[in-house]
Amino acid sequence: MIRASYVTVRGALAYVEQSGSGRPVLCLHTAGQSGVQWRRTTERLAALGHRVIVPDLPGHGRSEPAIGGPVRDLGDYAEWCLELLELLEVHEPFVVGCSIGGKIALDLGVRAGARLAGIVAMAADARNSRASVSSLRRELEDAAAPSRSDRTYFGTLAVVGRRMPAERAELVATMHRREDPVVSTSDLLGWATHDLRASVHRIPCPTHLVVGDDDLWLDVADVVWTAEQIPHGGMTVLQGIGHYPMEEIDDFAALLHGWLVELDAGRTATAGRGSTRAEE
Repeated sequence: MIRASYVTVRGALAYVEQSGSGRPVLCLHTAGQSGVQWRRTTERLAALGHRVIVPDLPGHGRSEPAIGGPVRDLGDYAEWCLELLELLEVHEPFVVGCSIGGKIALDLGVRAGARLAGIVAMAADARNSRASVSSLRRELEDAAAPSRSDRTYFGTLAVVGRRMPAERAELVATMHRREDPVVSTSDLLGWATHDLRASVHRIPCPTHLVVGDDDLWLDVADVVWTAEQIPHGGMTVLQGIGHYPMEEIDDFAALLHGWLVELDAGRTATAGRGSTRAEE
């Protein structure tokens, strides 16, 4: 059963869904999207023994806009998440995120990693090398991008993996075009400019990075480099998967649960670095 509520964070109402009990898992969505991306994961992950917490970030889904307008600094989202966890009285959570959610998770590791059980950062690295900041800024003008919803739709289809059935890819792309283009572009500006290269080495908690080999928005080498900088960092390359593992993979909750179990074991292990492997 999913429990939905509104919580006031930084002067605005935030929509949050929770399910299950046990070790908390904070699940963060991608740019412009909402917690609906975790709809096929939440209850199954809760059944595996976790308290799953899925918020809509400010200005996304059912949450009210941020007081200062669309957010362009992912560090602001990280601070927002810390306030939300405090309000919900959540202690030692895992943080799982994808795309901007993955980079927010890494930022949380830098800011408050000693208070986290571990991190799973998907489709994220310390500093994205492929996004064009100037192009993203032009997209804030309607005249420069008159078909932004269509571009979201076709852009989503372009970055899902080859293993994803066509009918599911169509569903995901159709749902993604619901986003507010100004909010999503602001998110992407934050993703493109947020630079953690000088600080990821300070993440103290076990951290697992995940990237699909069909993800056109990331360079796998950048993700490898990021994982290598984190003292207790490991990495998985997902074969045939693109930018949205939780929406592309059948029973993603079971796969995520396995990573979380490994992270939990890693908290007491003496070995520092994880290994890189591929998931078939």
